Amino acid sequence: MAEKDIAEKQLLSYADVFANIMNVILFQGDEVVHPEELTDVLPQSTYKVDGKLRQQERDVAKLWKNSELRLALFGIENQSAVDRTMPLRIIGYDGAAYRNELNDKNEKMYPVVTVVLYFGCEQRWKKPRCLKDCFQIPERLNPYVSDYHINVIEVAWLPDEMIAKFSNPFRMVAEYFSQMRKDQEYHPSEEAVRHAKEMLDLMALLTDDVRFTEAKENVKEGESMTMRSILLDKIEARGEARGEARGEARGEARGEARGEARGTEKTWVASARNIMKNMQLTAQQAVEAISVPMDLRAKVLEQL
Repeated sequence: MAEKDIAEKQLLSYADVFANIMNVILFQGDEVVHPEELTDVLPQSTYKVDGKLRQQERDVAKLWKNSELRLALFGIENQSAVDRTMPLRIIGYDGAAYRNELNDKNEKMYPVVTVVLYFGCEQRWKKPRCLKDCFQIPERLNPYVSDYHINVIEVAWLPDEMIAKFSNPFRMVAEYFSQMRKDQEYHPSEEAVRHAKEMLDLMALLTDDVRFTEAKENVKEGESMTMRSILLDKIEARGEARGEARGEARGEARGEARGEARGTEKTWVASARNIMKNMQLTAQQAVEAISVPMDLRAKVLEQL
């Protein structure tokens, strides 16, 4: 669990990545926050339950001090599943940060800004985005209940023009989730990746795409690599090792599918699904690998 937590936070903890994310989300891409103005803040805080002290921990937190001496604490929370209690969690983190300010008499007071990065691409964030939505509040009591809004960023639903404002590697992370939501396929960039190992660690944890897990084992420190070379070229390299198996799969598929008047659409679908499962290929790669007839290809793809 500790290793997972570290991998999940490492990429976003880089000052250049953190500053870029904040600039795009909070300042429409203007370079307001500079990496050299950020300092790490201990993400842990404590609270008491039944007389016992317990710990809570943000994913990433940094203190920002710009040239005008304004201070702000920025927090980032990674979230791959919708969480209806998120407003309660965020108010706990932010409240602990403000409590620390009260305890430190020598420090200037500063605001706290927390951003929740939601990486789900199958469903939108339809759970509470503010404290009041977590409860059923009687109408007459509602005016007296203080509210607290949270900033949820649905990464997979960001507009393309906003994603383009991110610098790599977070732009590539956002592109992956956006493309998977819209097309169920990922088309890797040919741009060299910065912080490649950390990005692959994060993607391996956030997705079910086994290519990221396999690829991160082959990334060497300091080596210049593109997302295409990391993922697609790796598949092509494996192709030679799998050539025999793929050839047999293709021959079997052709034999079955062409046995009776070139076979049936159902047979091609079954064969494509089998090769997708065994070789971790996309639907498009599978139909090409087993040479599905062009007149049937669109119908087969619809069912994969």
